[in-house]
Amino acid sequence: MTANLNGIRSAQRKGFFEWLESQRPDVLCIQETKAQRDQLEGGPYFPPGYHAEFVDAERKGYSGVAVYSRREPDAYVRGLGMPEIDREGRWLEARFGRLSVVSFYMPSGSSGEHRQGVKDAFMEPLLERLKAMADDGREYVICGDWNIAHTRRDLKNWRSNQKNSGFLPHEREWMDRLFGEVGFVDAFREVNDDDDEYTWWSFRGQAWANNTGWRIDYHVATPGIASRAQDADIHRADRFSDHAPLTIDYDWPG
Repeated sequence: MTANLNGIRSAQRKGFFEWLESQRPDVLCIQETKAQRDQLEGGPYFPPGYHAEFVDAERKGYSGVAVYSRREPDAYVRGLGMPEIDREGRWLEARFGRLSVVSFYMPSGSSGEHRQGVKDAFMEPLLERLKAMADDGREYVICGDWNIAHTRRDLKNWRSNQKNSGFLPHEREWMDRLFGEVGFVDAFREVNDDDDEYTWWSFRGQAWANNTGWRIDYHVATPGIASRAQDADIHRADRFSDHAPLTIDYDWPG
């Protein structure tokens, strides 16, 4: 399961952790914790039966990712070794044997030209890193908010968003390369080829009620485990944040 909570404390107040008890995913990847771990100690953020690890942003109340797992990982890899990105708490990898599950939060460029520049400068080095990962013999599921809708099918109002961050031509071409030459797989599309499947809706207007959304949360997987995807679910019955939790079941040993 992956869930951008747009604030883990906000989502908790909206019932996220009570709902999680009914779901019991093997691994949960959270983005936008917007909290330091020491701010969460002693609260309901550490459910029984789960191991929890966090990578916090240096700036309080900003970004941050976490991985919860029922099985204790063999190891964690915190960050990408890219200081500007790692200071913002955007990458946490949990290793289980030869499988790695990553919680990842791509920078957004929607706030202005500077942040779009940060995103653009990161994308090419990230693609090079992903190429190396695709060839290293491990299986990966990189769960998270990639802040890019790949195709016209992945957002309702694609015509009016072609000049907006998240659907810019060069961003979509980058996703083409990720799922083409690099060899990763959009695992959701392995099991669900329906239209109007979105994971993010603006809080403005009636976007949620009208399903005027974007699909920007993904499981980006290596082909081996992607081929084991069995079922996918975007949970819309509750609204814990502006994103919906995305769960994919994999027939994977261990």
